Amino acid sequence: MAQRSAHLVVPIALLLFGLVAILLLTIPAEDVQEPPGFMYGIVLDAGSSHTALYIYKWPADKQNGTGVVTQHSECHVKGGGISSYAGQQGAAGQSLEACLDQAVKDIPKDRHRLTPVYLGATAGMRLLHISSPDQSVQILQEVGHKIHSYPFSFQGAAILSGQEEGAYGWVTVNYLLENFIKYGFEGRWFSPSRPTVGALDFGGASTQITFATEEKIEDKRDVMKLRLYGHEYSLYTHSFLCYGQDQFLKRLLAHIVKSQGYSESVTHPCYPADASRVLKLNSIFNSPCTAKYKPSSYDPQASLTVQGSGNYGHCLGNVSELFSFGACKFSRCSFDDVFQPNVTGGFMAFSAFYYIHSFLQRVTGITVRTPTDLDETAKEVCTMSFNEMMLLVPDLKSRLLNYCAASVFMEILLLRGYGFDDTSFEHISFQKKAGDASVGWALGYMLSLSNMLPAERMELRKALTPGAWGTLIFLFVLLLAAVLVFILMRVCDRRKKKGGGESNI
Repeated sequence: MAQRSAHLVVPIALLLFGLVAILLLTIPAEDVQEPPGFMYGIVLDAGSSHTALYIYKWPADKQNGTGVVTQHSECHVKGGGISSYAGQQGAAGQSLEACLDQAVKDIPKDRHRLTPVYLGATAGMRLLHISSPDQSVQILQEVGHKIHSYPFSFQGAAILSGQEEGAYGWVTVNYLLENFIKYGFEGRWFSPSRPTVGALDFGGASTQITFATEEKIEDKRDVMKLRLYGHEYSLYTHSFLCYGQDQFLKRLLAHIVKSQGYSESVTHPCYPADASRVLKLNSIFNSPCTAKYKPSSYDPQASLTVQGSGNYGHCLGNVSELFSFGACKFSRCSFDDVFQPNVTGGFMAFSAFYYIHSFLQRVTGITVRTPTDLDETAKEVCTMSFNEMMLLVPDLKSRLLNYCAASVFMEILLLRGYGFDDTSFEHISFQKKAGDASVGWALGYMLSLSNMLPAERMELRKALTPGAWGTLIFLFVLLLAAVLVFILMRVCDRRKKKGGGESNI
């Protein structure tokens, strides 16, 4: 009985070792070991309405590869965007302190000096650069000085062009969806041969549309050529400055004030009928986006009373007048005399697009999947009172005045502007995140500036980290030794049995 138990020990050990080996082989490389096996990167998305800090990480042995970068954490800066601190010396830099302090805690200390930090400013700073170039330069210097005082590798602060913002957003979306490259179970990077999707971004001061197209792009300013992973991509990308949510709402109010003769009290058809607000004229006419509506002379501190009327038809009419659908010097245009090829393939809509889409579903119970859904939900929201909306979404109290206008704007922009129809609209995915990463231009920006987007196809890569390979080799040697011991025991056992049989004779 004891011999039989001894014989079972080795097969059971072999089975256990085999199971351990199989488990190790199925663990992705990035799950085997965390720091110090990871590198980190930081991007500050300095938007017009707020700044967000994103921390990304990737295995240290794949620093020059791609397909492995994930979002580690994020932090949202309190207060407005850095452009809102114009004229307040040092305030823009100070606003970043809490999130930079958080980054110091989130990233292992031994990786601080190796962690690159990038700050990209978008349409808010583009507008400030138009109205006050000196102030925009000062703010970039201030935030740069603040970031440089932290123990990271500061790579610079810059204002992105609208084309760059759109293209980096497109890269982020398709990278996160693994449309460029995918990691297979066999331990190889491979091209999944999937079509890319377009990117629809709706920020505070601008909106961008970017997608790959085979059509001829008639305006060369809207062309961007990229070569990634051995593939050529021809992108159409255009950014509409002053068509972001905050600036559009400001333009709409300025248009209403002008059309009603600059009186001290105006009626806003997009506000709920039971809502009103009082504001200063300077808060409307302090932007380059409202310059054409500005009266020849006015008191910036004069008060304006705005009373809502909740009229969808009038709201639609006023919002439509912010777009120019007439003149077009190309074969076809979206609006404002801007060339655009036909939208093709799938699209991901993010930023304010996602929040408006989510709001419409919450207050109407309808998931917007078609142009008809979008029209019906916008109408329903525009006829609701402020109190009715408060009962449904009390957490959005500070923004309820503007959701009717924002919904109507999204309807006109997507359907009349970009030209989405019953068929193509169904291919728009409204998302805040892809996987565990926030969707926006930040990840694409870091990947591009850190040279982690190779132009050529990825080569074969190991499926496991060196530590995991060492463990497997150790297990293999152990298994080989166990097998040899098992064979020797069996040989010895047979010899004993044979010897015992002969002595009995």
